[in-house]
Amino acid sequence: MLDEPRSGRLAAWGNALLAGLVSPDDAADRIADDDAVHRVEGLPGEEQPVGLTLALGRLRALGAVGLRVALPVPGHPLGLCGPPEFNAAALEAEEAVLASGAGLGLIPETYEAGPEGGAGPDVHVEVVWRCLPVREAPPADVPSLGEAERELAEALREATELLSTLDVAGAGPVAQAALAAYRARAEAGRQVLAPGYPPRAVRVLELAQRVGALIDIAQQAGGEHGGAVSSSEIAARAEALRPVERTARRAQVAAYNSAVEERERHRG
Repeated sequence: MLDEPRSGRLAAWGNALLAGLVSPDDAADRIADDDAVHRVEGLPGEEQPVGLTLALGRLRALGAVGLRVALPVPGHPLGLCGPPEFNAAALEAEEAVLASGAGLGLIPETYEAGPEGGAGPDVHVEVVWRCLPVREAPPADVPSLGEAERELAEALREATELLSTLDVAGAGPVAQAALAAYRARAEAGRQVLAPGYPPRAVRVLELAQRVGALIDIAQQAGGEHGGAVSSSEIAARAEALRPVERTARRAQVAAYNSAVEERERHRG
């Protein structure tokens, strides 16, 4: 959970575009971020994959009024609303975007391109978003921002206490590298979310990402001790982390979806 989900970037900057707060080119640049290229395939009316700028315009023409995020995992269909075919594909990717009003959903597939055996700057990532029909129904298990913020406060305490109990703070280079990466990103002053989101959503997303970083550190530290940590201890650690991780994912989805929820409340 140290990495921002691509579905989050697509929803956040797509919502800013739909609200008229950013230009199509700016939205596409922000969504692509460090990826080489993003394309969307399967859009109604488009026989071939198209770029993000055209795709976002097409979604608006098809009736999209907002983009929501889903971050499902096995046993927790967070943010999904069917049909089963879309849910299964989203579960495999562990993320998706739902275009409210258009009855469509987008699921990312990533491909690495570059020289064989290459690494680092020689390799770039290409993303293809598959467009599939979705139901227009309330998404599963998405809390309000207020609920997410309250749950996160408790989850942060639980994660911190668990790290202390496991003595993860000094667990080794993998955990320390994960913590350093999180701190560097937090200190870089990067823009969280996009124009049009309420300050509370930014606060909730930042806290969810902090909790996610702690979870990653605890999980990665488990593999640094080799035989010193038994399989039963690793399983117990994973079981202890599961509800905290679930809370962090729910909060992320609440933050990304808040712009759409706010607009729907005003229309209602």
